[in-house]
Amino acid sequence: MLKMPLYLAVLRPGGAKYWGTVRFPEEERKTMPLSDDQLADITAARENAQPTLRAVAPGMEQHLYTAQPVLDHGFVRVIDYMGDDSAIVQAARVSYGAGTKHVQSDEGLIRYLMRHWHSTPFEMCEIKLHVKLPVFVARQWIRHRTANVNEYSARYSILDREFYIPAPEQLAAQSTVNNQGRGEVLQGEEAARVLELLKTDAGRAYDHYQSMLSQDGQQGLARELARMNLPANIYTQWYWKTDLHNLFHFLRLRADSHAQYEIRVYAEAIAEMVKDWVPAAYGAFEDYRMGGVQLSGKGVEVLKRRLAGEAVTQESSGMSKGEWREFVEVFG
Repeated sequence: MLKMPLYLAVLRPGGAKYWGTVRFPEEERKTMPLSDDQLADITAARENAQPTLRAVAPGMEQHLYTAQPVLDHGFVRVIDYMGDDSAIVQAARVSYGAGTKHVQSDEGLIRYLMRHWHSTPFEMCEIKLHVKLPVFVARQWIRHRTANVNEYSARYSILDREFYIPAPEQLAAQSTVNNQGRGEVLQGEEAARVLELLKTDAGRAYDHYQSMLSQDGQQGLARELARMNLPANIYTQWYWKTDLHNLFHFLRLRADSHAQYEIRVYAEAIAEMVKDWVPAAYGAFEDYRMGGVQLSGKGVEVLKRRLAGEAVTQESSGMSKGEWREFVEVFG
């Protein structure tokens, strides 16, 4: 249970900041995933607020240090950020300050940059996140190699007894049409059997992990070796810093409906923060990346032939079965 309240940054009219206290109801305090030490660090940071002349995004200020719960024991929280929508525009124009342009033209420029796949202006914005996540999700996440990462070390510290156990509705069989996807949700006795196996195996592995460690003056196995017995659903933590261009690439893949559920919910939580941070850039991202479709040369040709009244089939399209299936999913 939390022993102290969380603090929230509040913007006064005109942009001045002060720190207020938010007390959570008892039932919410029991489920918040931050430790007492982490909460103490947050409190200290809040009490040491400093005035700044750098650009401040009011929408992102509300997210600073506030943990967004994800899955059963995980969270995402913003540690720091740099830049806003105006930083993207400033970099594109290589100008100083707000310049003489209006908000509408700034948004139009951002949409132009996104539409034509410009990258460097979006790299002027950066974000640093603190994430608590299952190890198997972290190993998928780390494939995005364009970030700076520092992970909790099980060589120096003992991991907590916290495991990701899927909700029953997330227990699904292997898809018969997608080698890396899920099919029908497991039901009844089979679902109960799988859940029990997950809980039992995770608990047994952690018990053995603890018994192997050097404790209470007794000689045991080194932490760096004992950790190899831990299951992939145990939770780890890291600081993850990236720029907006590469973050958009992460979100395009991981917030997509086809992404694995366990990483998708993290991406969706981050997306809500980014929407408040850079609303113009996020709107362009939603339109041109998340809501857009990229066509091959063959796809463009098929559309032209259809518009001309021709009945095009997969055999006459020149597309593979997989590409044709994806084309039909979008255009019918």
